Amino acid sequence: MSCPKEPSVELMNIERHPLEPFLPEGAKILMLGSFPPPRVRWSMEFFYPNFQNDMWRICGLLFYGDKHYFEVAGERRFDRERVESFCREEGLALYDTAVAVRRLRGNASDAHLEVVEQTDIAGLLKRLPECHTIVTTGEKATETLCRVMDCVRPAVGGSVACHFADRELRFWRMPSSSRAYPLRLESKATFYAEVFGVK
Repeated sequence: MSCPKEPSVELMNIERHPLEPFLPEGAKILMLGSFPPPRVRWSMEFFYPNFQNDMWRICGLLFYGDKHYFEVAGERRFDRERVESFCREEGLALYDTAVAVRRLRGNASDAHLEVVEQTDIAGLLKRLPECHTIVTTGEKATETLCRVMDCVRPAVGGSVACHFADRELRFWRMPSSSRAYPLRLESKATFYAEVFGVK
């Protein structure tokens, strides 16, 4: 009788997505990152959880004139309930372009992230019948989505029209909300303002 084989090191290093897609009813925008950072960097159980990531500061600045709006006062974390409520009100769905990855250097950098399994984007859109806009929030997400949808890569801050999953979509490529991306928060916010229709 043969002994069961040990899983390979490569298989053991594969990380599955820890969150379910956030798909509120009536959502018109689907925002896609690459993959969550290692859990040790999370400040809440939701998307863009790293307190060093500026996504929720960008949204706070654009919609409430306060980049600290989604932060819990006196603590290094975001208010998940406030963030979720905002996303529902604004029709913003959230997920990532990968459901399984391998971290080549054990950190949160997209540059060292190998996509093992891509997200079923068409499947997400079927659950979002009113969605007409897809937004990527970084280079790895953009690269993966272009491969999935077989479409032209927009310039950073720009968009292209594309046909995918039996509907016409507007695909926006945003600058990364990570502080590793060399652009001031206020400058990043001007790009996101156009996607959200905020003046």
